[in-house]
Amino acid sequence: MDRALDRARPESAALPIGARSAMVLGLASLAGLMMLGWPLLLDVPESARVDPPFVFLALLPLVIVVVLVEFSEGGMDARVLAILGVLSAVNAILRGLGAGTAGIELVFFLLILAGRVFGPGFGFVLGCTSLFASALMTGGVGPWLPFQMLVSAWIGMGAGFLPRRLTGRAEVAALVVYGILASYAFGILMNLSSWPFYLGIAVPGHEGSLSYVAGAPLMENLHRFGIFTLLTSTGSWDTGRAITTAVALIVLGPAILTTLRRASRRSVIRRVG
Repeated sequence: MDRALDRARPESAALPIGARSAMVLGLASLAGLMMLGWPLLLDVPESARVDPPFVFLALLPLVIVVVLVEFSEGGMDARVLAILGVLSAVNAILRGLGAGTAGIELVFFLLILAGRVFGPGFGFVLGCTSLFASALMTGGVGPWLPFQMLVSAWIGMGAGFLPRRLTGRAEVAALVVYGILASYAFGILMNLSSWPFYLGIAVPGHEGSLSYVAGAPLMENLHRFGIFTLLTSTGSWDTGRAITTAVALIVLGPAILTTLRRASRRSVIRRVG
């Protein structure tokens, strides 16, 4: 009976996204995509020296902070903050248990379930706080952290946008498919941001077959990057992450969804009028 009521009850977002918040989030996401895809956006002469846009990349943490401040001003009360803190801590511990070994990554399945129940705004914030907390616990703080936080935030937010009419096995199946796609997307976007640093920026006439070539045609660099990420990540680490996430969603998803929905009855902010 309780499970039936949980499924039937209409859900509200724990952090409602208003018009201003949506605009800030959209601009921040656009800026994040540009920062992630900077290697494909450069157009330079062959003889010009290419330096990574460190100043541009340094703006990413500021962009994330602006979005988090906007969400906090939109209605993050003590109850929502308490659940956010608990889920962030649990996710940080789960990530430490897997630590990406052999592609075992436990951080995404809970993030996806929380985004599904509490909405896209909560999912975005949880993605940021989870990765930040896990980085502090595992010593994984570095220039890659803001990118991991942003992409994880998108994953949590995307789960909140999945159709609400799905219930039961159809809901779990949709979450599994989304989790698999998100696992691969995370690896691809993280590879894109660091691709030139792995193999270096190629010198015309001396470049390797997978190296980044500044100013090369878009399709040429995409071809190089596609082969690079397939060989180094997609066929191994990302596949392991996708399998781990899918299995966790299938085995633990229904029970955790029920638990989170019960908690949401006491934490969700319902606006009147």
